[in-house]
Amino acid sequence: MNTHYTIKDLERLSGVKAHTLRVWEQRYGILQPERTDTNIRFYSSDDLKNILNISLLNNNGIKISKIAKLSSSEILNEAQIILNTYSKESDQIDNLVLSMIEMNEVKFEKIISNCVIHFGFENTMEKVVFPFLRQVGNMWQMGLINTIQEHFITHLIRQKIIVGIDGLFHEISPNPKTFLLYLPNKELHELGLLYCNFLIKAKGHKCYYLGQSVPIEDLEKANELVSPDVIVTSFTNPMDENTVTDYLKTIAKTFKNKSILISGRVFSFFSHKLELPKNVCLLHSYDEFKNLL
Repeated sequence: MNTHYTIKDLERLSGVKAHTLRVWEQRYGILQPERTDTNIRFYSSDDLKNILNISLLNNNGIKISKIAKLSSSEILNEAQIILNTYSKESDQIDNLVLSMIEMNEVKFEKIISNCVIHFGFENTMEKVVFPFLRQVGNMWQMGLINTIQEHFITHLIRQKIIVGIDGLFHEISPNPKTFLLYLPNKELHELGLLYCNFLIKAKGHKCYYLGQSVPIEDLEKANELVSPDVIVTSFTNPMDENTVTDYLKTIAKTFKNKSILISGRVFSFFSHKLELPKNVCLLHSYDEFKNLL
């Protein structure tokens, strides 16, 4: 993988404006870019890690003039002190980015375990992990990480959600409902749906989780076997508006007596609000989903 970053890449990943980075470079010598044969500046993975830590210190009230006097090891130590206080969920996202870039499972485990202790499992997932995953998606689209790094980190997150589900005390709700969760055919991004499985069981409802890439015919068979009250699915892969609309009409008609809850980033790409079948509801957040539970 190409580990050369432009100053715009650093801006996207750190949240520090390119103009500010140039000022820091010129005034304090914080960055020392290399140059290509055609005299274009580029930055290394070490530069990225350093800027993420510097940004963390600066966002927590330490002036850049003071940071500039610190060595790289001192910057790292100061950043770790802030991260170890776990006072803000947002601070941990950059730390997770570093664990992914380094493919450092030990660091990942420590970050997530301590976040769960300080913020609780749900806040860790919703305010740390899922915002981090959105950043991972952006980084992947920009070519700043490779498929191996993405698979590495998503596999670890999947394990954490499964451990969270296994650790639930299954107290049955006074009015339990039966949920059937699945992803449409060729859909493989299951972390959001897996987390919905956790939320459903945490509220004492019954849940059948079918997982990835389920054809409608198989969904019909599952419906006959378990007779769910609610069907939950999600759309992540790029799809045109007509394809999504046709699919929703099909499942709405096939399961006309069921409540169908849908979500997914694909809906953010459409130019206007979709006209949904009566028994289909589009959810925009986990809070909406929890309110329905």
